[in-house]
Formats: sequence, C-alpha cells, structure tokens
Amino acid sequence: MNRSKIILPIIIISQFCCTSLWFASNGVMNDLAKTFNLQESAFASLSSAVQFGFIIGTLIFALFTIADRFSPSKVFFTSAILGALFNISLVLENQTLYSLISLRFFTGFFLAGIYPVGMKIATDYFDKGLGKSLGFLVGALVLGTALPHLLKDFLHNYSWKNLLISISVLASFGGFIMLIFVPNGPYRKAGTKLDITICFSIFKNNNFKKAAFGYFGHMWELYTFWVFVPILLKTYANLHVNIVFNIPLLSFIIIGTGSVSCILAGYLAEKFGTQKIAFYALLLSSFCCLLSPFIFSLNNKNIFIIFLLFWGMFVIADSPLFSTLVAKNAPSKDKGTALTIVNSIGFAITIISIQVISYFYENFNSNYIYMVLAIGPVIGLFSFSKQKKLN
Repeated sequence: MNRSKIILPIIIISQFCCTSLWFASNGVMNDLAKTFNLQESAFASLSSAVQFGFIIGTLIFALFTIADRFSPSKVFFTSAILGALFNISLVLENQTLYSLISLRFFTGFFLAGIYPVGMKIATDYFDKGLGKSLGFLVGALVLGTALPHLLKDFLHNYSWKNLLISISVLASFGGFIMLIFVPNGPYRKAGTKLDITICFSIFKNNNFKKAAFGYFGHMWELYTFWVFVPILLKTYANLHVNIVFNIPLLSFIIIGTGSVSCILAGYLAEKFGTQKIAFYALLLSSFCCLLSPFIFSLNNKNIFIIFLLFWGMFVIADSPLFSTLVAKNAPSKDKGTALTIVNSIGFAITIISIQVISYFYENFNSNYIYMVLAIGPVIGLFSFSKQKKLN
C-alpha cells in the first residue's frame, strides 16, 4: 500500500486517541469529588487547570519554535506519553485538590504537543484540500473530547480508575502509531534556528491577524459550552421533574456530533470558500447562545436535545476553517509556531470564559447567563466581516 494514502487516517486516529486526555477528569468528576472530598467549585478549577496548562505549553512550544525545529511526529509521540503518565497519576491515593490541579495542568501542558502539532503535521502533508483535511482532524479532536463521557456510560459498573487508565493507554497508542507511521511530510520546511520574535512578528501580517481574531471569538464560546453540556442537561431535568436524561451518553452525543459538522464544513469550504463557511458557522452558533435561555422553558425534551445537537454542531464547525486560514496566511517555515501561538491565546480566552460562566452559575439562579457566550462570536463576526477575501 502507498504509505501516503494512510497518512491522514493515521493522523486522525492518533489525534482522536490523544485528545481523549482533555476531558478525562470531567468524565469522572463526581467520583473524584466523592473520593477526595472536593467542593463543587473544584469542577471549574480542574477544567481550567487543563486549559491553563495548554496555554503555558503552547506558549513555550511557540516561543521555542519546537514544532518547526524538531520532527513533529517525535514531538507528538513524546507529548502523548508524558500526557498519558500525568493523566494516569490521578488514580493515586491521597490526592488533594492542589495535586489534582497540578496533574491536570501538566496533562494540558503536553496536549500542546498534540493538538496544534497534529495540525502542523497535516499542513506538512496536505497543501491543496487543507481545509477538508483539518476538518477530519478537528473532528477527531471533538470525538476524543467527548469520549470520556461515553466511557463513563459504558464503564459505570467499573471503577472510575479504569476509565482513566483506559484513556491513558489509548493516548499512548495514538502517540506510538504517529511515531511509527508518519514521518516528516513533503511540504515541511524546518526552522533552522531559535527565533522567539516569530510569535510577535507574525501578527504584523494583516490577513493572519484577522483570521486569528475570528478564531479567538470562536474560542470564547467553544470550550465553555463543552464543559457545561452536562450542566445544561441537568438543569433542564431539574426544571422538568418528569424528565430523566442519561447525561453521560447525551453529553457524548451532543459534543461528538460536532465531528460531523467539522467534516461537512471542510467539504463546503472547498465549494463555497473557507471564509464564507466560517462566517456563517460563527453566526449560527451566536444565535444558539442568544436563544439558549428560552429553550429551557419548553416542556419538550426532544426539542431541547435537538437544540443542543445543533449548538454542538455549529459551535465547532468553524474551528478547522479558522485554523486553515491561519496556516495559509503564515510563512511555510513558521506554520507550526503560528498555529501554536494562536492556540495559546485562544485557550487563554477559554479560561476567562469558563470562570465567568462558572461564577454566574454559582451566584445567579438564571439561565440567561449562557447569553454571555455570544460575546465572543459577535466580536469575531465584527472582525471577520471587515475582512477582504483571505487566501
């Protein structure tokens, strides 16, 4: 078999396996709280610790241009193994909130060598059809992110520790197959020297900056929505006492359905243009934010679930398209650093968003708080609508 034909499937499988580390603690949050006597506020702290670790990791990876100066597959493999080790350490006895936060921080840190580096590897292999390729890749991220919820449903009769062990084994497997089957791509232009100014100088490119700001607006909404999907379902069930949800399974489906929209968006972008499809996906997700308070009042669980499914699709559909625009408007030798620094800033925004919505959730008895998520998409749309056509 021609090795080039299996490259994209291998990258997709690797990305799926390794990004399952992201929400691993969310899948066993109640078990962690019960086992280690955690307060309810620990939910936001552990979620934000992963994001903060990812931010610091991407910042360091970007400043030292690691993905451009070293073999991306080796960086991916090393990060996958170390991330898996920190994730599996959650099963150790006598944990405190601070030790759990530290372990989640370092898991997030090494995810910086997985998600953006996986996209960098894709750009090294695919010049034409990059949007479609990244659609599959981000779709794999979505499924990997949703996987802990599904495993929790399947493994509910087993110890929560088995779920974390399973995820770490899966991540290690993803790292190994990337190392073995995916050598440096034909379009890779390696950076030859350390240049920490790239992270700043790249924003002087106006097209790059506009694509990046569209991505930043999208990120304000994305991860906060994912974190709060189980809470949205629980809130609706509490408001309508006769309704019972399988929250882990529905959380997996609602988040996981975004993988379909990522792939579909990639194909639509080839036909109608990357910029146009990204704009409309961002517009539709902003509508979902604004409509969210009113959907709770409907005494029809099917409509509520369908709404969340649509939100789950639109909230992520533009992600591979913004990444495509970022990559195409960055110099070839700096694509890895460009993708990494944009991820770093984008995920810094997610921490603020998660903490803001968590604060409102804990202090205000109102479903109108989710309208705040529309701020990011609206700002992104305003920035994006002023753009001329990007490459």
